[in-house]
Amino acid sequence: RKMASFLLKSVLIVVAVFSISSMAQASDPDILSDFIVPVGSAIDGNLFTFNGTRAIFGSVIQKFSVTKVGKAEFPVLDGQSVSLAVLQFPGGGVNPPHTHPRAAELLFVVKGSLEVGFVDTTNKLYTQTLQVGDLFVFPKGLVHYQYNSNWNESATAVSGFGSANAGTVSLPTTLFATGIDDQILA
Repeated sequence: RKMASFLLKSVLIVVAVFSISSMAQASDPDILSDFIVPVGSAIDGNLFTFNGTRAIFGSVIQKFSVTKVGKAEFPVLDGQSVSLAVLQFPGGGVNPPHTHPRAAELLFVVKGSLEVGFVDTTNKLYTQTLQVGDLFVFPKGLVHYQYNSNWNESATAVSGFGSANAGTVSLPTTLFATGIDDQILA
């Protein structure tokens, strides 16, 4: 009886350890310093400054546009577990259904209005109409979209992510532009 109890406790401990270790791998790694300095970079204020979004303000938007600011574009984000994207929608513009496998998304509308929605794992659709100043969260890994239903006004939103590399899987591209046979998709 003692042996069975010991075995049960041992199995539970092993399961708990593997559960914790797999959870730790599902997010950005913790770093052992305040920040990671990219090779060849000087450590000054410029390291922590990104000006790649300056040009997007004041420009006329003809089609949906995303300006990403993740660790690929701003290397000092490596290890910080944050990134963002500026989404610009012309009138009638859409960010088609997609997912972010490594992070939740917090969308903040700064201009215009957006129709947004996501589908949970029970296939329930949650939708909302957002105005300037509204925020909406898209849970990690769930299919979601944004749409500017106002054909007379552009819209802009800023999305924050809980990862330096949230990843994006665009469903239309993934399903219809990768050579998957139509019979499989039917």
